[in-house]
Amino acid sequence: MTNLGFAIRALRSRNYRLFFSGQSISLIGTWMTRVATSWLVYRLTGSSVLLGISSFAGQIPAFFLAPLAGVWVDRWDRHRTLVFTQTLSMVQSFALAILALAHVITVPEIIVLAFAQGLINAFDMPARQSFVVQMVEHREDLSNAIALNSSMVNVARLIGPALGGMIIAAVGEGYCFLFDGISYLAVILSLLLMHVAPHVPRKIERRVLAELNEGWRYVVESIAIRSILLQLGVISLAGMPYAVLMPIMASKVLHGGAHTLGFLMAATGVGALGGAASLAMRRSVLGLGRRIVYCSAAFGVSLIVFSQARWLWLALVVLPIAGFSMMQQMAASNTILQTIVEDEKRGRVMSFYAMAFQGMAPFGSLIAGALAARIGTPETLAASGAVCIAGALWFSRQLPGIRQLLRPIYQRLGILPEVALGLQHASAESQS
Repeated sequence: MTNLGFAIRALRSRNYRLFFSGQSISLIGTWMTRVATSWLVYRLTGSSVLLGISSFAGQIPAFFLAPLAGVWVDRWDRHRTLVFTQTLSMVQSFALAILALAHVITVPEIIVLAFAQGLINAFDMPARQSFVVQMVEHREDLSNAIALNSSMVNVARLIGPALGGMIIAAVGEGYCFLFDGISYLAVILSLLLMHVAPHVPRKIERRVLAELNEGWRYVVESIAIRSILLQLGVISLAGMPYAVLMPIMASKVLHGGAHTLGFLMAATGVGALGGAASLAMRRSVLGLGRRIVYCSAAFGVSLIVFSQARWLWLALVVLPIAGFSMMQQMAASNTILQTIVEDEKRGRVMSFYAMAFQGMAPFGSLIAGALAARIGTPETLAASGAVCIAGALWFSRQLPGIRQLLRPIYQRLGILPEVALGLQHASAESQS
């Protein structure tokens, strides 16, 4: 298998190939909507606090609902759940488009629609993360599918904001929302074209809260799962809200407009795409714990440097580093969790993943918006970077215990012997 073939090996599974193509188109629209929403709120209000509130409204449902949603995802047909959630997301985008194109949209309406999308995402994210295993025919391709998912997100992160910035400057935010609504048809069609085994409902003998409690104990009692989710929560709380402050950095600090915002978001996407691509080339999950430490620290340092940028060129140099390290940290966490979690608890564990990744971010957005209004945007970004570095130091102290737990799991899954054989094969090739 060539290096390119190895990097995209998950695409040999028909269902995953369909999902990858449809979701790639849809995610471009999603990122266009993200940049258009933040720009629209800031254009209408000029308020960093309202920027934080609008982001908070779109993400807070994941914090409260994701754990319960995970219980239902473990019970429901995940394929049908995704068709339903993606259809609802399409309706939400069309609602934004209609209001914006009619020039009657207000910030309260934006917040309500953002909250509605958050409700949908609380069910969509754990269902989507759990469904990856069903789409990939070969279990050894799972880590590659996760890396390709990250690549897909970040190609969209590269294209969507840049395209969105140009569309906003030319015809306004409403057309970004309209494109997003239309783009959902691609992923819905890809889901409908899949050949999926009939769902066999498992026998349910316990109540929802009992299953939720079982999932919580499973997470808390595993030092690996617990530490990874806590570290991800710290990064989401302190680091991820930098994107909420991006419109202020683009307009007030760097003295630009919608194009500048698009360039900043695209620069982050370039780095994140590189991070996802490098993970796709990895042959093993070994070493990902150490990578979480290094990339969390690098993300913090890059935020501090970005906070001091007063020239666009400097921001465009440092943001790819932020995107690369952020994506590596997030995707490495996802890969380890998906590798070690038991299948019957996968939906619940990935719902806690959604809670840590998406659920903590709204609190961070709210805090970041309030801090930026009080002490300034650059100072807020610098403080965020410092917290990310502290989180990296904490996680490094958990690594020995995590490795001790993961070693027998990797041996049982056959991962360690496969790596040893791979190293021997590589050594033999280099000597021939």
